[in-house]
Amino acid sequence: MVKSPTGRQIPNRTAEASVRPRVRPASNITTDIITVRPRVRPASNITTDIITVRPGAGTLWQLGVHPALQSCGIGTLLVRSAEQRISARGLALAELGVEESNPRARALYERLGYRAFGSELESWDVEAEDGSLRRYETLCTLMRKDLA
Repeated sequence: MVKSPTGRQIPNRTAEASVRPRVRPASNITTDIITVRPRVRPASNITTDIITVRPGAGTLWQLGVHPALQSCGIGTLLVRSAEQRISARGLALAELGVEESNPRARALYERLGYRAFGSELESWDVEAEDGSLRRYETLCTLMRKDLA
């Protein structure tokens, strides 16, 4: 058993991963949606897309674990599942960006073998509580792992 951050006892086998391939029609890019479904309540989905941004590398993005389920091994399962899919596509590198304001996530990626190779200003739209969209900007550390 593992104790969650909320104090709940959780079995070590807390989640399973499933993969659903999807082709983006406009770009003809094949994307794997990897979803981790915890076997405990509250139910939560964690999703990542695998895309190729740089030649020879699969890029992991949109990684996240519900705060109540962090430190239960779900993030590790999600990243390892994504790495397996990247390798299955014949790619030798996995890359991701992590916000510099998120040292906990960076520590996970470093523990899994990722190393920093640069930084980049990233931005995306986020929905505010009133339903409006605003542009979020942040500096991300770019990280890479050799899968060969």
